Amino acid sequence: MKRFHVHLHVEDLDRSIAFYNRLFDATPARTESDYAKWMLDDPPVNFAISTRGHGTGIDHLGIQTDNAEELHALKDRAQHADMTLLEEGATTCCYARSEKHWVTDPQGIAWEHFHTLGNIPVFREAAAVAATACCAPATTTTATTASRCC
Repeated sequence: MKRFHVHLHVEDLDRSIAFYNRLFDATPARTESDYAKWMLDDPPVNFAISTRGHGTGIDHLGIQTDNAEELHALKDRAQHADMTLLEEGATTCCYARSEKHWVTDPQGIAWEHFHTLGNIPVFREAAAVAATACCAPATTTTATTASRCC
């Protein structure tokens, strides 16, 4: 199964958690001092919010897969659509260890395709990286862009 992923930047995490708890009639699957994530089943959505990044609103969208085969299929589709792909491979971000790659749509919105491998106790294990967005690569044309997150 694949799960749609949305990551928003918020100004007030506690206020936003209270709002989304009521909206989804569910509590987060994970809450940290700067982050919360709901793993909703109906519809299947991985909805995350954080106070990281600049400004409020959509940070990025994505598709989370249950296995490596689904992730590989998404990568093949992106490559066959002539999308510029940034292969991140194994990485850590958003309190998780994942395998992922990124594409950017014509409007400049980053799309993350990822398979979560496990949880970690910190937002990311790599050294802090300056970024315009919490998770998305600054560009998908530079394969050497440092790992962002999520």
